[in-house]
Amino acid sequence: MSDINDFKDLRIWQKGMDIAEKCYFLTQLFPKDELYGMVQQIRRSAASIPANIAEGYGRRYTVETVSSKGTQRKRKSNQ
Repeated sequence: MSDINDFKDLRIWQKGMDIAEKCYFLTQLFPKDELYGMVQQIRRSAASIPANIAEGYGRRYTVETVSSKGTQRKRKSNQ
């Protein structure tokens, strides 16, 4: 198993980026009258996949960091 140092190392984020790129490419083929309707909705939803994964990764990291610092403070105060 490889080390995960960043959300960009997650395979699910990479797949999400692939989906977003494909959606952007495919929506270029849509009729121009759909530009501000369906095209924008598809692009926004496709872009939200990797964005939400990155946000979730950041929250997980922050929660672990805060939790471990709280534990360290408790240990110091008990000494």
